Parts: sequence; structure tokens; C-alpha cells
Amino acid sequence: MTTQRTRSLGRPTLDAVAARAGVGRGTVSRVVNGSPQVSPEARAAVQQAIAELGYVPNRAARALVTQRTDSVALVVSESGERVFTEPFFAGIVRGVSSGLLDTPMQLWLAMVQSPIERERVEHHLTNQHVDGVLLLSLHDADPLPTLLEERGLPTVLGGRPARMLKPGAQPAYYVDMDNVGGGRQAVEHLFAQGRRRIATIAGPQDMGAGLARLTGYQEAVRAAGLPVDPDLIAYGDFSEGSGTACMRRLLELRPDLDAVFAASDLMAFGALRTLRELGRRVPEDVAVVGFDDAAIAPQADPPLTTVFQPVEEMGRQMARLLMARIRGEDIPTPHILLDTKLIHRTSA
Repeated sequence: MTTQRTRSLGRPTLDAVAARAGVGRGTVSRVVNGSPQVSPEARAAVQQAIAELGYVPNRAARALVTQRTDSVALVVSESGERVFTEPFFAGIVRGVSSGLLDTPMQLWLAMVQSPIERERVEHHLTNQHVDGVLLLSLHDADPLPTLLEERGLPTVLGGRPARMLKPGAQPAYYVDMDNVGGGRQAVEHLFAQGRRRIATIAGPQDMGAGLARLTGYQEAVRAAGLPVDPDLIAYGDFSEGSGTACMRRLLELRPDLDAVFAASDLMAFGALRTLRELGRRVPEDVAVVGFDDAAIAPQADPPLTTVFQPVEEMGRQMARLLMARIRGEDIPTPHILLDTKLIHRTSA
């Protein structure tokens, strides 16, 4: 009874957890701090005792011991409007959260677009606040990767910056899709359907995904024995609105085009709208292929043929690679490349 009353007067301690679990205080500390040097049986006993007693670690005291904050940041270089409306970003967040599920890490999300937002985030990204950083939707001019490495903060990129696709680029830790292969596969499919005047709505060329998917398009065109026609290339920003505008420009320059590869599903949706407004039938007059395999792709009119990219898996792998860096583990290769595949539907 005395023990129970003592527990009720204050928060449970490590000693109380150890007594309940029947292990030493050091074992409890190792479990709480995420150390692998604990047997499965002892770990289970400690976790059960923590649950029964309602033990909550003192984060400040723990940080002094471990020199860690148990927090990681996901920084997205886009507006909040895009982050919360475009399916790609939601998939990444789900994947990152899943990858951190078995760790003590808390995830915080920041959108960086304006100078004020950038200054605030740069001030916060130190080892006093976070143990590591995930960077997403980077443009080539972004100084954050270099800044974070100079501060000694483990960093993992979601996608290669465009500069890293060029010879002599400095290595970095990243997880990316096979964007070149996906773009090439999409255009090869259009050629196989008998299309010959294939246009593309490319993404931003200061972003790795935009540059790589355009490279895939160009490789497929050249492999078919055709020259790359600049009048068949328009540049968007991955948004639906840019797809609409780019499709209109392409039709003005090349009204005889018979297919289009859009470097994102949203741009493909915009292209479908323009084609419909201008009286072009899909796929009879113009075939359309997108890139993402977003959840709404099957509901497009007509259902969208597109390149699937495993977005949630990308988020999981980003989290796992970052945790390996934070723990100081031996990492054989600093990057992970995930496969893409073509999903056949009615639009092509």
C-alpha cells in the first residue's frame, strides 16, 4: 500500500519501472533510449511496465544523457496550399510517419517558400532542436542542403536535385524514383500505340524530377529514330493549372500532335481539360499519359494511363535512411532508387 501511495503522489520513475519489470535500472534506460542492446524478453517486460505505470520519460533529462532531441524535421519547399492539396505530399508524410513508427522520434513539418519562412526555419534547424532533417521538393538554388551539412545535421533528400544529375556532382544522401526510366517507358508506350507526334509537358528544370522525366522523354524519342522537336515541349510546374496552359500552347504550335506525356498527373488532368474544351477526343485524337498514379487517376475522364511511383515507400525509405545516419550506422550506399511502372488505362 505504501508503494502504491508513493506512486500516486508523483510521476513514475525509472526505478519504479525497473521494479515492476523485474530488471535493472540500466535496462530500463536502454529501452527508453532506443538501444538495441536489450533482449526481446527484457524489452517486452519494460514496455509492459511502462504502460501499466503510465511512465513518461523526462525529455529534457534524456536529451542531456543522449545528446538527442528525439525530433526530426520534414521541410518542404512549397506553399502550404500545395502541400495540403496535392496527393504526392500527403503520401510522403504518411510514409515518413510509418518509417518513424518504431523509433522515439517526433516529426515536425515546415513549409518554406517566403524569405520570412526560410529565415525562421533556418534558425530552428540546429542540433539543439532536431536530430536530423528530411528535405523535399528542392530547387537547385536552395542553400539548405549545404547549410545543414555544414552544421553537422544528418540530412536526407527526397529526390535528387537537378544539379546531381550532371557529371561531377557532389554526393548526397537521397531517396529518389527512377524518373528517367518512368518517362522513357511512358513515351515508348505511346510509340507502340502508333503515335508519332508526341509532345511532353515537362516539370521545372531546376528540380531533379522535372529534368529526369524530360530526359526519359528525349531518350525514347531519339530511340524511335526521331529528332527532339522543341515545339513539342512545354514547361509546367507540376500543377493542374500549368498543365492546362501548356496543353493550349502545344496545340497552338503543333495542332497535329497526337499524344502528350505529362510529367505529373495533375498536369495531365489540366491537359485533359484543355483537350476536351477544344474538341479533341482522348485517346482517339490525342493520347495522354501522366506520372504519379494519384488516387484520382482512375476517376479522370477518361481514366488516366500513368506511371506509378511508390510515394509512401519513398517516405519510409527517407525516414529509415535518416535514422541510420542519426545512429551513425554504416551505410553502404548514400542513395536509394525506387522502381516505377506504367499503369494502363483508357487515356492511352
